[in-house]
Amino acid sequence: MFARKPLNVLLSAALAAIAGGAQAAVPYTTPVLPAGDAQEMTAPYILAPGWTQTIIANRTNQNALVPGSNSGNWDMIDSNRTGVDANRYLFMPFETGTGGVQRVDLWDSNYNTRTVTIVAPGTQGFVSGDASRWTPWGSYLTAEESWGSGSTKGRLFEVTNATTAAANGGTFIQRTIVPRVSHEGLAFDANKSMYFVDELNGGSVYKYVSANPNATSGNDYFAAGQTFALKVGAGGQFEGNNGPAITGASTWVAITDVNGGAIAGVSTVLADGTIDGRATADHASILGTGFNRPEDMEIQNLANGDQLLYFTTTDSDNNGNTADGRSRVYSLNLTTGVTSLFASTDTIDSATGLPVGAPFSNADNLAIGPDGTMYIIEDQDGGVENIWSTVDANHDGIAESMSVIATLRVQGAESTGMYFLGDKMYINVQHPASGNDMLVEITPVPEAETYAMMLAGLGLVGFMARRRRQD
Repeated sequence: MFARKPLNVLLSAALAAIAGGAQAAVPYTTPVLPAGDAQEMTAPYILAPGWTQTIIANRTNQNALVPGSNSGNWDMIDSNRTGVDANRYLFMPFETGTGGVQRVDLWDSNYNTRTVTIVAPGTQGFVSGDASRWTPWGSYLTAEESWGSGSTKGRLFEVTNATTAAANGGTFIQRTIVPRVSHEGLAFDANKSMYFVDELNGGSVYKYVSANPNATSGNDYFAAGQTFALKVGAGGQFEGNNGPAITGASTWVAITDVNGGAIAGVSTVLADGTIDGRATADHASILGTGFNRPEDMEIQNLANGDQLLYFTTTDSDNNGNTADGRSRVYSLNLTTGVTSLFASTDTIDSATGLPVGAPFSNADNLAIGPDGTMYIIEDQDGGVENIWSTVDANHDGIAESMSVIATLRVQGAESTGMYFLGDKMYINVQHPASGNDMLVEITPVPEAETYAMMLAGLGLVGFMARRRRQD
């Protein structure tokens, strides 16, 4: 007769088997669902064990309730982080030719009333809404991911009544002091300086420093302030499609004067008096560093008081071959000024122990989980797009490893806007082939339930019941 193994040994073995098989449950690629398949509305993602998904809003429903109210392409997400009813609402713009902004009330259990468009599509000619950030003084910022020579776009807007606005009732104000670029990421540091990017192959990273950082309104915060471009080393570099990572010591170089006006002979002034941030950053006296399509950014507070600014460069590459993996994530220590390569195709895949290579491609969106873990979403099509969890155990701004936690399987879609509230993750499934954008809430399963599900998956539930009867 074989000796009976202690219960704790069996459990440990089960959990080890589960851990070892977790990666297999989240493939790098997966067959896409046919456009409009019913599973889009129940399981758009293949998830790692321990997570469940629920659709909490969708575009088709919104336009059925109020025809023409929702132009789609739901993009970056933020919540009302401060103030009355903090974190009750999620906000996101429409990345369309008629951009707008919608609000989702997480406290409203009624699917048909929780979502409302607060800035109507096309208001003030708003296009390609992308950026999404709650301000330190309690309002909402968005901006246009659209800029080029002679363009009238590339604008930053503030919704000053984001939590109280009725349908189409958002007060939408352009903040002209901020130079025009192709916007995506926005972030505020501990000193309330605002960081942004120019999403261009060769785009720079910027910082706006308000003359009144503790302002209690956008009117005061944006009344006067200076904008700077990031210069790593000697500046003027460009990752290109076959360049090395750009790391090392950095400085911030002013592209406006202290009041936000032009620097004579340096700043490129547009016909309406605003400043072209792209052209000015490239001026010979500035030499802002050119990254290959910088997109999202997040700031993380470290225990020693330092802050790390993370940003993605979606089109960066190191060998000129777009078929075998590309893109990077950088970190910039705002205290020391050192820029580091946080994640790339050379980062170790925890599932294999080898560099991740091609499965990690087109890093786009970032989000910081409740335990400080950095998550990365790829800008790829459903079927090959992954969401990655990273490990940076010593918090030096360089990830030791990363692993896939979810794979999107919606045809023609990409994930965007990843955002955490507590342990819940919110993601938009954007521009699916069906046209039905969705907001997905991904929630951790309670530990006991997860454990039972895992045991069931290993065929151990009946065995455990028999053990209890025999003991």
